Amino acid sequence: MLHVDQITEVDEDNVFERSVVLVLHHDHEGAHGLILNRPLAAEVDAVLPGWQDHVTAPDTIFQGGPVSLDTALGLVAIPGDDESIGIKRLFGDVALVDLDAPPAVVMPEVGALRIFAGYAGWEPDQLEDEIAAGAWYVVDAHTDDAFTTRPHELWSCVARRQRNTIAFVSSFPGDPGLN
Repeated sequence: MLHVDQITEVDEDNVFERSVVLVLHHDHEGAHGLILNRPLAAEVDAVLPGWQDHVTAPDTIFQGGPVSLDTALGLVAIPGDDESIGIKRLFGDVALVDLDAPPAVVMPEVGALRIFAGYAGWEPDQLEDEIAAGAWYVVDAHTDDAFTTRPHELWSCVARRQRNTIAFVSSFPGDPGLN
């Protein structure tokens, strides 16, 4: 999903401003996902010793969302159809990895790794209401989005590849006041 910034003002406290969110789970009890384009200035080994050498560039922790910032989730790209120990496939080549497993056990089976602090969460019907209000564009997820080496360009990149009016929005400045 792509967050749609308000045309009239920019809220500096809005953690979702120009965010790209990968929805991990969505049902009648709510939804949760990860913001894919919020790298932090923290090294992975500071919180998860042993994983730093395995993360995909940029090799920092990403802010997955505003909920439970003291928890970590790992996304991996896995080739093939088999799931190995410590890996749960989400879609295509993208899976969650058990960060309690030793990296030496998990990493030979994966092609990319990204670590997230926290996640984005929505109560029942909250996400649907936000989508209906125009706060989010729902777009197809691509494996490369989760592991881009240019996270600050991801929002515009995802918007540009759409075959509708969303592509037009990709050229808008981050701060509408600069328009």
